[in-house]
Amino acid sequence: MKNFKFLVLPMLAVFMLGSCSSIQVLSDYDQQTDFNGYKSYAFYKTGIDKAQISDLDKKRILRAIEAEMQSRGFVKSENPDLLVSIFTKEQERVDIYNNNFGWGGAWGWGYNPYAWGPGWGWGWGGNSVSTRTQGSLYIDLIDTKSKELVWQGKGEGTLANTNNIEKKEQRIKEFVSQILEQYPPNAVALK
Repeated sequence: MKNFKFLVLPMLAVFMLGSCSSIQVLSDYDQQTDFNGYKSYAFYKTGIDKAQISDLDKKRILRAIEAEMQSRGFVKSENPDLLVSIFTKEQERVDIYNNNFGWGGAWGWGYNPYAWGPGWGWGWGGNSVSTRTQGSLYIDLIDTKSKELVWQGKGEGTLANTNNIEKKEQRIKEFVSQILEQYPPNAVALK
């Protein structure tokens, strides 16, 4: 039993940490658009102002987008080819885990070194509840001439509820980087 716990608990911890860090990314675009003509961008303030997140997180997201766009050869301009807008969605998720482990019954009183209560036998017993914030970040690219959305990327994943600003900034950079990996769509199709 002791050896079993030492095997299972580290494996469970690695699984839980790994599952929290993944970001699911989707993108959609107008197939009639020639993305090769876009060389410059600016932020669409009206759209960004509507995003329901803190101003500090908006700044973090915009800095991450700026870095990604520059790394792809785009220049920020007063007369841009594209307008970049963002919006977010957030949902609190509650996970309930049944920690009953091993054999036992539901009748009578017994002693379990990990839980007091009805039942007999060995195991962990009880349930545990955890909450996490599932968030979505959308990045919209709007053609300035036609005033139409030409590309949209979405990243969905667990957001860290942390006071560690460096971790928060790193997570935002991960979201933005993985979303913009999908742009331009023609390059994605070649991969």
